[in-house]
Amino acid sequence: MFHINANTLKSLDQFDTAILKILQKDNLTPQRDIGESIGLSAAAVQRRIKRMRDSGIIKADVSVIDINKINHCVTLVVEVFMESEKIELLDYAKSVFTSTPEVQQCYFVTGDSDFILIIVVPSMKDYEILTRKIFYSNKNIKHFRTMVNMDTLKSTLELPGEILQQLE
Repeated sequence: MFHINANTLKSLDQFDTAILKILQKDNLTPQRDIGESIGLSAAAVQRRIKRMRDSGIIKADVSVIDINKINHCVTLVVEVFMESEKIELLDYAKSVFTSTPEVQQCYFVTGDSDFILIIVVPSMKDYEILTRKIFYSNKNIKHFRTMVNMDTLKSTLELPGEILQQLE
């Protein structure tokens, strides 16, 4: 999730949002090219990127791997339903889910379920082992519902331009 405080919000301008739009598409774009496309020097772009990294607006620089090109993995969407919503029990579940490498995304949600997890494993056998480790061993998990991904049509963490423009 994208968290910013009021001071960070005041410090973003149209150049920052233009830089973010470019970096979301390709964070290896040379700063010289970014500067040319938005009307700043490479040094100014570098300073702005450093400031956004230091403030946490830019959380990470990663390479997105197409798992279908390197291995046949299974992607699962899992709804988790908790028995009790006591804060210490929820915090424990959050810590287990966020520390599990197979959990690619974890959302604490409203509605009937309490968590939505995106999980990637090499096989269904590996998922069975994982369920024993993170679901069945937790007495506070009432039940969970698993949906197996048949085809990924879109997968991105890129923020739409409209959201970035609202930060200006």
